[in-house]
Formats: sequence, structure tokens, C-alpha cells
Amino acid sequence: MAKEMYQATGRRKSSIARVRLLPGTGRIVVNKKDLEDYFGLEVLKNEVKRPFEITGTTGKYDVIALVNGGGTTGQAGALRHGISRALCEVDAEANRPALKAAGFLTRDPRMKERKKYGLKKARRASQFSKR
Repeated sequence: MAKEMYQATGRRKSSIARVRLLPGTGRIVVNKKDLEDYFGLEVLKNEVKRPFEITGTTGKYDVIALVNGGGTTGQAGALRHGISRALCEVDAEANRPALKAAGFLTRDPRMKERKKYGLKKARRASQFSKR
């Protein structure tokens, strides 16, 4: 008998998504809210659903995710990463090549640059005054 629950962790920027994949009807729950209610922008909702479209598993799995840290874009990216990793756990031979080609298994390394002393932000200096 196959395992009925698959878990994975996705990360992007400062967001972390803990994803559980269960066989079901394609319902996605993020922090105890429906996907449609949690993410306002349609672009972010589509980004979260992309791994299912690429692997052809739309409507086959329910997703229960806990996401914290960062903003909405980072959280959507972390969720996509987590779902992709969980789908690899389901069937590595079938799903991994497609997800890898789409770049969904690679953790986005871009992070916020640290603030430097003497500057207002990471690179923003105070306005130059000639006199």
C-alpha cells in the first residue's frame, strides 16, 4: 500500500512553507484559509497551482500548508517550492524531470541585502550636498 500523506518544506526569501499533500479533490488550504481567500492576486494563486499543471496532477491532491515569514510573493514562492518537493516524494520518476526543467525544485537564493553602517538602507546613502 502506498503512503497516503507526503510532507515537504519550501522556502523563498524569508518565507517558510510546511506542505502536506493528501489524495483528494484539489483543495488548497493555506494557514487554515482557502487559497482564494489567502492570496489576493490571481498571479500568486496561479503560481501556487503551477506544479500540479506541469505534472498533470490537477485535482488529484489536497494541500494543507502552514506558511510564515516574509510577504505574499515570498510565501507564494515558498508554497510552490514545497508543493513541487512533495510531488517529487509522490512519484520521483514521473514528476521530477518536469519540475526540474521548470525550475521549481531550485530554492531561489535571492535574499534581502543587509544594511551597512553609514547608509540609510543596504545601498542608499544620504543625499550628497556640494555646499
